[in-house]
Amino acid sequence: MYSPKPSHQRTLNCLLILGACLLLTGCERQSAVSAEPPQSASPIRTRLLTDKQYVNTITQVFGADISESVLPPIPPIERTDGLLASGAASVGVTSDQIWQIQLAAATVAQKVVDEEHRDFLIPCSPESAIAADPVCAGLFLAETGRLLLRGSMDETRLAQLVDVASYAAEQTEDFYDGLALALEAILISPEFVFIVDSVEPDPERPAQQRLDSYSLASRLSFFLWNAAPDDALLQAAENGELHTPQGLARAVDRLLASTRLEEGMRTFFDDMLAFDEFNSLAKDPRVYPMVTGTTLEHAREQTLRTIIDHLLVDEADYRDLFTTRKTFMSMPLAALYSTATGDGWTRYEFDDDSPRIGLLTHVSFLAANSHAVRSSPTLRGKALRERFLCQKVPDPPPDVDFSTLEENEHATTARERLDAHNSNPSCAGCHLITDPMGLTLENSDGAGIFKGIENGATLDISGELDGIFYDDVDGLATAMRNHPKLSACLVNRLFAYGTGGPVSLRYDRDSLKWLENRFVDKNYQLPQLLRELALSQAFSSVRSPQAPENATIAAAGIIGPLSHTTKSSPSLAKTDALAKAGNF
Repeated sequence: MYSPKPSHQRTLNCLLILGACLLLTGCERQSAVSAEPPQSASPIRTRLLTDKQYVNTITQVFGADISESVLPPIPPIERTDGLLASGAASVGVTSDQIWQIQLAAATVAQKVVDEEHRDFLIPCSPESAIAADPVCAGLFLAETGRLLLRGSMDETRLAQLVDVASYAAEQTEDFYDGLALALEAILISPEFVFIVDSVEPDPERPAQQRLDSYSLASRLSFFLWNAAPDDALLQAAENGELHTPQGLARAVDRLLASTRLEEGMRTFFDDMLAFDEFNSLAKDPRVYPMVTGTTLEHAREQTLRTIIDHLLVDEADYRDLFTTRKTFMSMPLAALYSTATGDGWTRYEFDDDSPRIGLLTHVSFLAANSHAVRSSPTLRGKALRERFLCQKVPDPPPDVDFSTLEENEHATTARERLDAHNSNPSCAGCHLITDPMGLTLENSDGAGIFKGIENGATLDISGELDGIFYDDVDGLATAMRNHPKLSACLVNRLFAYGTGGPVSLRYDRDSLKWLENRFVDKNYQLPQLLRELALSQAFSSVRSPQAPENATIAAAGIIGPLSHTTKSSPSLAKTDALAKAGNF
């Protein structure tokens, strides 16, 4: 296993000097406190719906067959501070993307009103299918608009939408075409496409601001379910219950008890682990003939199933994800793991003497953090630090010479090849904080298949993680489990994910530390941490009394082009109705 070795003191001293290359913050744990920091608050934000949030919301309101009929039109989001979710707070949309959003909205709207769906998605029948019916249109648009726009609609806005439906119905002589145009107007509105924080004075804290009840409902629902608030949560917002301790606790506990929590947490961990990279990941079939697109898809799914089962079903210690041998197995993965399994997904536990232990030895982690034709200790060590410890590893210098890796003709293993980097002062600093852990995982190749030897040479997989020395993979797994920054990183990422953007150590340090202490006190159980965060003052209070500028910019970007809809569209009535919708 592992134990600190005095003979490695010189290496340890070198690590302490690496602050210029990588900020490794202090590890001393403070004692837990009972009171939340008095000035806890998060920023006001406007963020774009992610593609999954778009799909989940359409599914929630209209059903899966409607959402499956359209590709989510949300543009790519850049990963920010470790999360795509944080990048959503700073992304905009181009004119081409606006057009895609409009096309998706039209597709959804037409499916909702077609003959297959209208009878159970529209709560009334018009007096005439070839004429406007403001009463029936109003019934549908009031409730549907409330769910899609995540809040109540005032009478003026509802009247404008009904006017859009009536005008288009009169022009097309089709009630359902008119209703579809009004629904399309909702689906292209900035209040649907963007999650916009609205604030109000906090009566409990003079001169402070808090999210209004509808914004708080949205923040809760997108955090825990990754979808818009349902009817019950909107009712709690309407009744003012979310701004009472008892009402908020009831709402949070209901969300946590729902099976939909699994979807929310799957999305969070998929984001935290950067599993979106699997969408473009490929292995050279000549080198790894057993690795197909299906294999990689199952590798991603295996890890997510393991995480959800461990944290939500068993409510086990988060840290034990790095030492557990329990997982799930499928037929496509069994060949890579050299094990037997049945059809479908089955529970599986590796033997105690297996080289497979914890998330770091899953095919998902090993294959994703490798090259197309070979493994990469550096990529694996970098991913370990950045994804699980929240420590940013700098990119290599632009003039780095990688040829030294291949020129050492006497090198038979990755460890020997990487010695060239460690002897180069411009490279050594960062490689010393990635390679020792990555080399421990070299007993698996670039596809995550166990190999044991390389070019006939027995692998040396001993290593070190921040002063903890070990001899094998079990030692690395234990060192990761006990790393003092492991729990802090999870808290950091969940805080950013829940509040909609990257954390600020200047403002959020005390709140993060308070949440981490509560996490420790609750035995590192994820549901308890989610509850503490959702009920915290930092989750519902805001720092700025003014809405961010990008909210106005985003609204202008979405609405503006609608008044210039091209005359080549199929229906002049649609063009005119959308122009009217641009003003609602």
